[in-house]
Amino acid sequence: QVQPVESGGGLVRTGGSLKLSCVSPGNIFSIKAMGWYRQAPGKQRDMVATIDSGGRTRYADSVKGRFTISRDNDKNTVYLEMNSLKPEDTAVYYCKRFTNSVPVGFGSWGQGTQVTVSS
Repeated sequence: QVQPVESGGGLVRTGGSLKLSCVSPGNIFSIKAMGWYRQAPGKQRDMVATIDSGGRTRYADSVKGRFTISRDNDKNTVYLEMNSLKPEDTAVYYCKRFTNSVPVGFGSWGQGTQVTVSS
């Protein structure tokens, strides 16, 4: 499988916004679930948000109301819009393309993009 490619990370102040993008090549993007995960230094990688092939979304409690996941199947791209950012959102954000139409099981990972929120 071709790896997804993330972009859009950077340094932002508390309360700011960022929008991450993840491009996943292939002509069957629309039938695959996608997800965003993050990993802070010394911590495990955790789910941030997922979206299945039907557009149904799921969020971690810590980002509900602040982050929005969406997908554009014509562009083979999934987005993560992040608002009201907090220092605890600082992490490397990874995109995952699942092998299934729902966000469970195996998949391929991107290389990650760093998000740093300064206080």
